[in-house]
Amino acid sequence: MKICITTFFTIFFLSCNGQTAKDTEIWEPIPIEAYSISDSAPPDDAIVLFDGEDLSKWNAKWSDKESGWQINKDGSVTVVFDGSGGIETKENFGSVQLHVEWKTSEDISHKNQSRSNSGVFLQGRYEIQILDSYKSPTYVNGQAGSVYKQYIPLVNASRKPGEWQSYDIIFDAPKFDSDGNKIKSGYFTVFHNGILIHNHVEILGTTENVGPPKNIAHGDGPISLQNHCCSQVSFRNIWVRNLQ
Repeated sequence: MKICITTFFTIFFLSCNGQTAKDTEIWEPIPIEAYSISDSAPPDDAIVLFDGEDLSKWNAKWSDKESGWQINKDGSVTVVFDGSGGIETKENFGSVQLHVEWKTSEDISHKNQSRSNSGVFLQGRYEIQILDSYKSPTYVNGQAGSVYKQYIPLVNASRKPGEWQSYDIIFDAPKFDSDGNKIKSGYFTVFHNGILIHNHVEILGTTENVGPPKNIAHGDGPISLQNHCCSQVSFRNIWVRNLQ
């Protein structure tokens, strides 16, 4: 009998059907090197969308003008409720890895969905909710970290108001054929403050506030940040890596 014996220290490879270890080794293509100084710093193959200096890579969502959001001395930017509908990237994206750091206001006078409400939209359509959900009840498919109105986060990883938080989002974009039919669903994997809250969940369509999700054909789209209501949200260290 042909036997392959494995020990902790040595692998003895007796010929199995004439094969050797080299038969299953792959040497090319060699992965491109990517370096990052920390888990949250942008790797050198990332596109930095906001580095604390300006919003030159963003426009106001409902106009072609630059955003009027407030750049702060600490390298963050704060939502301004100016009727612009938020901000969106000038560049369009498909499947991406996205890193966003954010914090809610220390003003806790508001309740429910009025407490530091914002959101991160992939391709301008698919929202991961931003909200002060630290000991602040709301409908659970609309709390922080939810795929809005579609999926409840596995856990509530929210920190106290005024503390910096992070999302690391893996977005696998949906695909449509030339007739406008969806031929592949999109998927989200999301980490909130380093904690897994969505594990490859299927995106059902647009994340609507009222009514069911819609699946209208589209291509690449912008990343957008919402200025919803009613106490301010701040952002910093936003970067993205293309995955296609």
